[in-house]
Amino acid sequence: MATTSQSVRRAALLGSALAALGSLTACGTEHRAETAAQQVSAADTDTRCHTYELRAFVGRMDPGAGQRNFPVVLTNVSSRTCTLHGYPGAAFVDASGRQLGPDPKRTPGEPATVTLAPGRSAWAGLRYADPEVSGAHAATPAALLVTPPDERKPLKVRWTAGEVPVGGNASSVFLTAFEAGSGP
Repeated sequence: MATTSQSVRRAALLGSALAALGSLTACGTEHRAETAAQQVSAADTDTRCHTYELRAFVGRMDPGAGQRNFPVVLTNVSSRTCTLHGYPGAAFVDASGRQLGPDPKRTPGEPATVTLAPGRSAWAGLRYADPEVSGAHAATPAALLVTPPDERKPLKVRWTAGEVPVGGNASSVFLTAFEAGSGP
């Protein structure tokens, strides 16, 4: 049996190590390419409306027996069709941005997905007892913050409809799920 010099063995070990490292690096590159392709594919199928694609406004009050009812409208201002599913987030805030009263409650129901082509709108109902009738503690907000479903950043809408209930009896504010259109 021939004796193998130490330097030949080291060279063989080094060559094997480099070959194994090359295989691992290739696998990693292949995995990164696959992950990037999945991310692009997911972005292509993301139909959800994002905050930056929407504009919000509060429609005209529709009074009821001791109630104040408003449509909260989101309009798609982007160039792509997107969808809304569920309820908006909402909060009345004062001029310094401090929230007035608790978060609105969701009216029970089965939310549907609303598809918004560019320029189209969806609305959710905002309802509360008139503070003058209910006797609830009231405050006059500066704005209503409206957050689209599954988003974190709200849209700010100037509030011009007077006092809202913020505490005490009958102080609950309610929201409905989104429907197509700009109000009832």
